Amino acid sequence: MTPQRRLPLIIATALFIENMDSTAISTSLPQIAAELGTEPVALKLALTTYMLALAVFIPVSGWVADRFGARRIFVGAIAVFLVGSLCCAASDGLGTLVAGRFVQGVGGAMMVPVGRLVLLRSVEKAELVRALSWLTVPAMLGPMLGPVLGGAITTYTHWRFIFLINLPMGLLGMWLAWRFVPDLRQPVKRMDWRGFVLSASGLGLAMFGLSAVGRGLMPGAATGLVILAGAGLILAYVRHARIHPHPLLCLDLLRYPTYRAGVLGGSLFRIGIGATPFLLPLMLQLGFGLDPLQSGLITFTSTAGAMFMKVVAPRILHQFGFRSILVWNGLLASALLAGFGLFQADTPYWLMVGVLLASGCFRSLQFTSINAIAYAEIGQERMSEASSLAAVAQQVALALGVTVGGYALSIAGRVTGREDGDPVTFLFAFLTVGLISAASILQMRRLHPDAGAEMAGRAEAGHEVAEPKVEARPQA
Repeated sequence: MTPQRRLPLIIATALFIENMDSTAISTSLPQIAAELGTEPVALKLALTTYMLALAVFIPVSGWVADRFGARRIFVGAIAVFLVGSLCCAASDGLGTLVAGRFVQGVGGAMMVPVGRLVLLRSVEKAELVRALSWLTVPAMLGPMLGPVLGGAITTYTHWRFIFLINLPMGLLGMWLAWRFVPDLRQPVKRMDWRGFVLSASGLGLAMFGLSAVGRGLMPGAATGLVILAGAGLILAYVRHARIHPHPLLCLDLLRYPTYRAGVLGGSLFRIGIGATPFLLPLMLQLGFGLDPLQSGLITFTSTAGAMFMKVVAPRILHQFGFRSILVWNGLLASALLAGFGLFQADTPYWLMVGVLLASGCFRSLQFTSINAIAYAEIGQERMSEASSLAAVAQQVALALGVTVGGYALSIAGRVTGREDGDPVTFLFAFLTVGLISAASILQMRRLHPDAGAEMAGRAEAGHEVAEPKVEARPQA
C-alpha cells in the first residue's frame, strides 16, 4: 500500500473508534442507567463530560505535538483513550463512568487533531484531497455503525463490551502509527498557560454546574456558586485574551461577520442538534418500548442521509449561495428536529426512518455550510487560530445541547406529572431544542447575500462582493 493511502487510513482508525464509541453509548443509555442505579437523564453527565474534555484540550493539541513530536503524542493519545475505555467498562457507578469518559475525552482531544495535523504536513497538496477522502470515509462509518453495533451488543451481550471493542482496533492503530507515522516537530511559540487555566477551569466549572442542577449531586447553593465561579473565570479569560499578544483562543476573530455567523449562529444550531443523540434513543426505548438494536437500526438512518448530502452539498451551495441555505435550510432542519417529538409508539417505522433520513440530509447541508462560511474571510496566517476557537465552540455547544435536552425532559415531567418516557415530555423537549436551533437563523440573516461567494464557486458568475476585512492581530 502506498504511503498516500496508508497514512490517512492509520489516522482514520483513531477517528473511527472515537465516532463509533460516542454514538454507540447513546443507544445504550437506558440499560447503563438501570445497571448503575441512576436515572437515564442523569447520564447526560457521561456525554457532556466527554465533550467538555475535548473543548478544554483541543486548543493545546497542536502545541503539544510540536513540542514533543507528533508520532509520540498521537500514539500516546490513543493509549489514553483506551485507558479511558477500560475505566468505563469497569465502572460501577455514575461517578466512575463520568471519570472514564473524561479520560477518553483527553485522549480524543489529542489523537484526532494531531492525526489530522500529521496528514496536512506530510502529504503533497496535489494528493491532499485524495488523502482526506481516505480519512473521511472510515471516519463517517463510525457514526453509522455505532448505533447499530451498540444496540446489538447491548441487546445480545452486555453494554460494557461497547468500550472493550475499542481495544483491538486501538492497539492496531498504535502499532501502525509507531511504525509509519512520521515524528514531525515544529518550532513552538510560548504557550499561553494562564489562558489555558482560565478557560479550562471556567468551562469545566460552568458546564459541571449546569449539568448538576436538579440532579442532587450537591446542594443547590453550592451548584449556584460553581456556576458563578465558572462564569467569572470565563469573563476573566475574555479580559485576558484582549491584552495577550498570542492568546490560547483568539476572540477578536469574532469581528469577522462570516466567522461570527459560523461560530455563534452555528453554536445555536448545534445546541439543538446536539440533544438528538441523547433524546432520540431514550424516546424510542423508554417511550416506545423498543430494544437497543431496534432503536439503533432506526437512528443510524440519520447518518446515512448525512453521508448522501456530503456528495451534493457543493452543487447546492453553488446554486443558491450560503446565506439562503443557512437561513432556509436551517429553518427546515430545525422544524424536522422539533417534529421528532410528534413520533408515537404506533408511528410506522418507515415514516420515522424517512423523517430521520431527510433530517440527516438537511442537517448535513447546514453543518457543511456553517463549517465553510466561518473561514470565508480568514487568511492562512490565522487559520490555525480560527480552527481552534471553532472547535472549542462546537464541543461546548454539543455539550449544552445534551444539558438543555435533559433539562427540558425533566421540566416537562415535573410540570405535567408524567413519568420518564412519556411521549408528552419528549414532545416538549424536542420542541425546546428545535426552537433553539431555529434561533440560529437570526444570526445567519445578518450575512450579506453574497457572503462566501468565492467559496461557493459563484464569484466567477458575478456574485462576488467585497467582504469587510479586519486587521490581523499585531505580532508581538
